[in-house]
Amino acid sequence: MLLATIVVVIAVALVFDYTNGFHDAANAIATSVATRALAPRTALAMAAVMNLIGAFLGTEVASTVGSGIIDAPQGMSGLIVVLSALVGAITWNLITWWFGLPSSSSHALIGGLVGAALASAGAVQWDGVLAKVVIPMVLSPLVGFALAALVMLTLLWIFRNGRPRRLSTGFRHAQTVSAAAMALGHGLQDAQKTMGVIVLALVVGGYHEGFEVPWWVVLISAGALSAGTYAGGWRIMRTLGRRIIDLDPPRGFAAEVTASAVLYTTAFAFAAPISTTQTITSSILGVGATKRLSAVRWGVAGNIAVAWVLTIPMAALAAAVAFWVLHAIAV
Repeated sequence: MLLATIVVVIAVALVFDYTNGFHDAANAIATSVATRALAPRTALAMAAVMNLIGAFLGTEVASTVGSGIIDAPQGMSGLIVVLSALVGAITWNLITWWFGLPSSSSHALIGGLVGAALASAGAVQWDGVLAKVVIPMVLSPLVGFALAALVMLTLLWIFRNGRPRRLSTGFRHAQTVSAAAMALGHGLQDAQKTMGVIVLALVVGGYHEGFEVPWWVVLISAGALSAGTYAGGWRIMRTLGRRIIDLDPPRGFAAEVTASAVLYTTAFAFAAPISTTQTITSSILGVGATKRLSAVRWGVAGNIAVAWVLTIPMAALAAAVAFWVLHAIAV
């Protein structure tokens, strides 16, 4: 029974990973598609491949998710907590995807873990949540906004005497590289969150010791995220690529370069599971603000901000409800 439950948890974790891929595909390629630097299907294929490669670049974030957020009980009770967390995260991902809101799959998963733990009267590592989730959640969009604006202003100054048409063509080519870098960062960050949850399930089920990620967990997590990315999240892509600002190639390039830098830094230097969605969205807002403040559709940005704020509590609520239902069935 225990082994069968672990298999179910792993399968649901891969479903979450898949929804993460198509929900967050826009993060990597929306700017490049919007500026016509890449055709949509070409961009998705490139993003899927780079997501796959990025997943193999580290496991530090996986350790944070698996061991630094909650203390799940051993045995069946712990597996129900993990399964409920995944159900809560998937539920919120699908709701926000339906409305075309680029919310954070990362924070949905964190919210799911916290909600399921609280519903089970389990322990939440609040110090870890504060240090690894809340502080990066607040700081990463601010850093992304400010740094993207700075990068854009630097590019404007460097190429102030350039020919607009030639510059536009050049930056379209450059966006092929920056979009690939963004997709690599997404794979580095987001595949690890599913790895962490799978390892957590193996540990509480008694089939693994410590939080080192087995190679097969890396492989299946990378594959599910990559497949989901190729499926594409067209609703969210329209929001990021067209509805926030009218992007041009230089601004698309600046946003992608900035977001990629933030993703790599937080993963390698701090092992923090930050939101790729928040990072690229705030970077797009930053480059848009250098044009003029009115160029940004702040109403759309406000709707996105509301989704950001609601993600952790709503995913936690969904996970808590899932726990009560699953626990009642199991008992």
